[in-house]
Amino acid sequence: MSRKRRKAWACPSSCARVNKIRQCAGTGGSKKEAFLRSGRGFTLLEVLIAVGIFSLVLAALYSTFFLSRRALDVVDESLLKLQEARFFLDTLKREIESAVYSEDKPYTVFKIDDRDYYGRQTSQIIVTSLSPLIKGLSKIKYAVEERDGRLIIRKSMITAFTQASEDRGMDLLEDVASFTLEVKLNDRWVKTWDSRLAKSVPEEVKITLAVFIRDKEKEGDSRMPFSVSEIARPRIGRTI
Repeated sequence: MSRKRRKAWACPSSCARVNKIRQCAGTGGSKKEAFLRSGRGFTLLEVLIAVGIFSLVLAALYSTFFLSRRALDVVDESLLKLQEARFFLDTLKREIESAVYSEDKPYTVFKIDDRDYYGRQTSQIIVTSLSPLIKGLSKIKYAVEERDGRLIIRKSMITAFTQASEDRGMDLLEDVASFTLEVKLNDRWVKTWDSRLAKSVPEEVKITLAVFIRDKEKEGDSRMPFSVSEIARPRIGRTI
């Protein structure tokens, strides 16, 4: 094809645009300025590609933020449950170590019973001990109750010097998987104890608590509990 024929087939608007870019570059302007002055914009395909890439990046960032937020919520809830469980164990340990029992004082008691709720191991303890909530000796009871399929540890106390039924009860822990108390007897761990039969308090008491981290409505039956334990040694009346 000859040179004249190529000029005949050339688009007039394209030729005018190229000439305009050449004129701008010849006057000392940069290629970028020359391209902008040429009046050429983005095509529809280029805009759609840019929007698609931006949407993919935005979706990835949102997914990462959502997962990080959920992980932080789980960690906060787990730490709160662990703190509540440790506080419960420390309180019960102090009360067991401060247990008071004497054969000639019928108002004193140290009794542990073994319970079972649909295959989940629980214990109940009644102990005469010292409490900052009641002046003098207190009869303290820890028991597990079932409410709407959940196990809840409840604490109640009355003064040890009366037989009145006044009960200062409170719920301490919810979503309990198991709560067991074991007493060391002749190098064996047993789950029951009665001071009126043994005529003394045990040397060691092992406390084991398992609590579910997440709510049942959120995780269903697939949730896993965490377990903490502690050893309490009654000290009153013993040589330290």
